[in-house]
Amino acid sequence: MDQDNTSEDESVCPSEEPSEDDHPCIPPGLSDGESLEMLWQLREQRRQRSPNLPETVTRLTAPDGSTLYLVGTAHFSESSKKDVATTIRAVQPDVVVVELCQYRVSMLKMDENTLLKEAKDINLEKVQQAIKQNGVMSGLMQILLLKVSAHITEQLGMAPGGEFREAFKEAGQVPFCKFHLGDRPIPVTFKRAIAALSLWQKARLAWGLCFLSDPISKEDVEKCKQKDLLEQTMSEMIGEFPALHQTIVAERDIYLTHTLRQATRGVESPSSTQKVPAVVVGVVGMGHVPGIEKNWEKQLNISEIMSVAPPSSFSWVLGLVIKGVMAGMLGYACYRVGGSLGRVLLSAPTVQSVLESLRLTPA
Repeated sequence: MDQDNTSEDESVCPSEEPSEDDHPCIPPGLSDGESLEMLWQLREQRRQRSPNLPETVTRLTAPDGSTLYLVGTAHFSESSKKDVATTIRAVQPDVVVVELCQYRVSMLKMDENTLLKEAKDINLEKVQQAIKQNGVMSGLMQILLLKVSAHITEQLGMAPGGEFREAFKEAGQVPFCKFHLGDRPIPVTFKRAIAALSLWQKARLAWGLCFLSDPISKEDVEKCKQKDLLEQTMSEMIGEFPALHQTIVAERDIYLTHTLRQATRGVESPSSTQKVPAVVVGVVGMGHVPGIEKNWEKQLNISEIMSVAPPSSFSWVLGLVIKGVMAGMLGYACYRVGGSLGRVLLSAPTVQSVLESLRLTPA
């Protein structure tokens, strides 16, 4: 993955090949500079100066005159995918920024059927990966949230992240358009969220996630794009878990604002070395839009929301207990199947991976 701006601002190169209808044939005999200038002018012609955009789009302006079109989406929403495509085609941006980090970038290039299967399936490998990446407590919480995502996927028959894949595809059709990952790394978010909760709050949250079974419809998903209803839901969440809202929503509002502002720093035209105001499209969950608007003109301190406290003694002991239980279950399974079969079982790659993860290191 190429770094385009700073270490927090991840850039991904769209892999989609533009069609002949999207990009003109470059006349033979043109120099590289002339070809670039021709594509630049084509994009300028296509760019609408006063676009008629969906109501989910918020327009923000940077001090240098750069423009951000912030598309508020509902995850698992077909209409959000259309909003993203409409916006990118209308404004022909220099940069597209999405609410993803490098740990979730794989969803951009996987096909829908594979993603649908992956989202429904929570297996041992995913549990291991979550614990190894985030620690025991944060890893288990991530698994519970994956279970929620799997529940929604099962109900709707739709893979998550469709609006981000749409943004990735459309960005590949715009000349000179860069694609950035704008979200805070998910391990940092989970670790800070778990550290902010008391033991009782962790238990209540885990209980609620474990027994989530309420049905959800596509109409319910579309309601998440209504700001007034979303604000009411957010208020209820703040009352229930204020610390969780602070780390998962408010802090990421700040981080997303930071990366979006970085993207609106102006771009150089091929015909000159001078920077001109940039046009940026941001694709984020509707719940982040009010926070980004509020933080847009503020001084932000990103380092404060990137630190992760060391694990508590309780988390360390709990990690040892969980790993010990898993090791004991594995040993008992080997005993039950017998010596020769036990050796075969222990030599299996999956079991080797389990044993590797069971090293008695701090969670």
